[in-house]
Amino acid sequence: MVILLGLAAAMLYGTGDFLGGLASRRVQVLPVLMLAETAGVIVALLAVAMSPGPVRMAGLAWGIGGLGLIIFYTGLAAGPMSVVAPVSGLVSTILPVAVALAEGERPGAGVYAGALLCLAAIVLASSAGDSSRAHRTSPPPQRRLPGAGPALGYGIASGASFGLFFLLIRNAGQSGELWPVAAARVGELAVVLITAAVLRRSLRPHGAGGRLLLAPVTAGAIDVVANICYVAATRIGMFGLAVVLASLYPGVTVLLARVALGERLRWAQRAGLGLAAIGIILVAA
Repeated sequence: MVILLGLAAAMLYGTGDFLGGLASRRVQVLPVLMLAETAGVIVALLAVAMSPGPVRMAGLAWGIGGLGLIIFYTGLAAGPMSVVAPVSGLVSTILPVAVALAEGERPGAGVYAGALLCLAAIVLASSAGDSSRAHRTSPPPQRRLPGAGPALGYGIASGASFGLFFLLIRNAGQSGELWPVAAARVGELAVVLITAAVLRRSLRPHGAGGRLLLAPVTAGAIDVVANICYVAATRIGMFGLAVVLASLYPGVTVLLARVALGERLRWAQRAGLGLAAIGIILVAA
């Protein structure tokens, strides 16, 4: 069950990140995050109402996830998605997996091999060239996207924030399964609002149509469901395995960027996706 929940989290995280990053290319990052986090808070609270449990609002202090989203969406808007997303996924895996090993988790040889292949897959998928310039079916962007250097920086910074978030939300105690998710979403929304106030930025999505605004709202709702799947996976199975599987979300973002935006996949990225499939098979065996 941990495998299914981990992969479901990866699929949902990747889809939400693609939608949020797509909106961030047309609208400023903070309005996009405000819409996504507001939708996320609403969906999380509705989910909590249907699955009540002891309330522990410690997650409010975990705005680190919101900080990571600010950096991540800025990177998706500024650089190729096929660089930012995979690097973020790799970095976000390192800290939680190290903690899991330090706590004594010792999976079997097949799980080790599959997890290592998944990590290698994320590294290979992060190799990108001029992926945003070719084979477009939609109009080209009005500005030139920077190279892989800045995108790597965004990926590393956001990945470190996400790694801390993965670790903190796992340590939510024995409270109801959904309250840590809801509390964390409220904390992330608070970070976005405080950041906008400090930077004196408007949160109004100027020049955005209804369809474009639907993207971050959908992303926020999807991300909550992904968090629920991830938390459930960490509680019914090995933490390290759940993190590795959930961190495969960049592959989904890369594939969606290829299909929807025409971003080319280099041979290394294709190989990375293939290794991810083999790794999942080994883990599930």
